[in-house]
Amino acid sequence: MDALLFGISGLPNGDGTKKFTYKSGIEYLRELGLDAMELPFVRSVNITDKNKSQVLDAKIRNNFYLSAHGSYFINLNADEEEKIAKSIERIINGAEGLKKVKGKSLVFHPGFYLKDSKDETFNTIKENLLKLPDLGVDYRLETTGKGTQFGSLEENVALCKSIPTCKLCIDFSHLHARYNGSLKTYDDFARILDYVGNELGEKSLKDMHIHISGINYGAKGEKNHLPFEESDFNYKDCLKAFHKFDVKGCIICESPILEKDALLLKNYYESL
Repeated sequence: MDALLFGISGLPNGDGTKKFTYKSGIEYLRELGLDAMELPFVRSVNITDKNKSQVLDAKIRNNFYLSAHGSYFINLNADEEEKIAKSIERIINGAEGLKKVKGKSLVFHPGFYLKDSKDETFNTIKENLLKLPDLGVDYRLETTGKGTQFGSLEENVALCKSIPTCKLCIDFSHLHARYNGSLKTYDDFARILDYVGNELGEKSLKDMHIHISGINYGAKGEKNHLPFEESDFNYKDCLKAFHKFDVKGCIICESPILEKDALLLKNYYESL
């Protein structure tokens, strides 16, 4: 990519008087000056033959970026082979749905440790990710917000180094919560970007997919998303690091006040 885009997860909130579709949501977000939307495929793939033409038309006319968040019901380290097969099927269905509207990145959490060691979990998830077909959609592995969940930055980077179809989705708020409020200063964010650039190459910093929001957390990690101004997440130093490293790609805001906080991010970034 040649820019850093700003968007939201799911449909916009608006003023509460209007129920948005994907088509009207894209148009509304573009009017506000935002660039992207992450379609919520978390319970079902809701791009169908009935609505795909409208969504694709709105995407093209508004020069808009679409990604999607895959199913919540994915565990590539499940004990049962049937659950693994279903997880692979859900990922493929999400990728095919996103492809119908010329989206590029399918984000998902690849699995859970369950009773297995971290190494065993990594190897099983890697083996199953390698079964995914190359559909022209990037499988984006999202960092998780609890230490008990598979999906540390290091684990996901190692998978991306091994699997050509996989790329990162760094949820900086999840990383902040995973390590009990660890991202406090510019240097903390810069350290992450340095690590990614060193491990995956500078090209990875020009094609990033990022989640960010205020976040509530405790000793066990993530609890829930918050507006930035109600959280200790240091979004200003985070954006300063993106600016300094000349990061390109897409930032998806997951704050409860979606488009308001997405605009807060974009306006601050453009002031740097």
